[in-house]
Amino acid sequence: MWLSVGAAIVTIGLKTAAWALTGSVGLLSDAAESVVNLVAAVMAVVVVQWSERPPDEEHAYGHEKAGYLAAGLEGALILLAAVTIGFTAIRRLADPQPLTDVGVGVAVAVVASAVNLAVARILISTGRQHESLTLEADGRHLMTDVWTSVGVVAGVSAVALTGWDPLDPLIALAVAVNIVVTGSALVRESAGGLMDHALPAEELGRVHAVLERFQGDEVRFHALRSRRSGRRRFVSVHVLVPGTWSVQRGHDLAERVEAALREQLAHAAVFTHLEPLEDPASFADTALDREDAQAPS
Repeated sequence: MWLSVGAAIVTIGLKTAAWALTGSVGLLSDAAESVVNLVAAVMAVVVVQWSERPPDEEHAYGHEKAGYLAAGLEGALILLAAVTIGFTAIRRLADPQPLTDVGVGVAVAVVASAVNLAVARILISTGRQHESLTLEADGRHLMTDVWTSVGVVAGVSAVALTGWDPLDPLIALAVAVNIVVTGSALVRESAGGLMDHALPAEELGRVHAVLERFQGDEVRFHALRSRRSGRRRFVSVHVLVPGTWSVQRGHDLAERVEAALREQLAHAAVFTHLEPLEDPASFADTALDREDAQAPS
């Protein structure tokens, strides 16, 4: 993340210089997005350190959800940048201005894009390796910035070749739309995590496969619930066995089930609840709120 902070500072300087040389509102919009990158990167440094703290008495399930807050705030900042860029582009569209020193300005912008590309690849790779939404979100943001810069550079070059000045603010508007898409995706992903969304279908499939291995005439499962918080997965399930089983036998089965689930899901916390298969009350707590569940007739 400190690498991301450094990259943001460097690219702000380069893109601002490119805008000052050319007067391109497209390059100005690109520089504005780099300011958002800097704010997001500084915030992410704090969030990553916070989310890596171990569970404590006040946060028994850990601090990983801080990553969702960071991703949501970064998405909001991106949307704010899009609004600013769009407003500036509309003003320039109403009063097109010729560009100057395009060659030097484009070269500076290309160098800035190369810096962002290198850092983005590192962040995305590291984020996926450590299952850090904060790192991956920042990397995806930077990668979007790279493609944005490519479009801006191509557009500014086209303006220089064609002499059609309105093309520059039109490119800036396209940049704003692209940024809105990225920001909206980050906000949706953040909201899903904060709302305790279930595990992805592929991971839930692995959970069901494990439970099917243990299920039989004497063993059933129900009330399966799951959620993800940063890199942590939480899975809870009720294990139904004959009431004649000893506590030790039921406990041993639950231990094997939990171990098998942890093998399939990295960083998983698994909770099991043992119930007698013959007791109707065992089927009255399958819903989140017990009074919402009905015992079978």
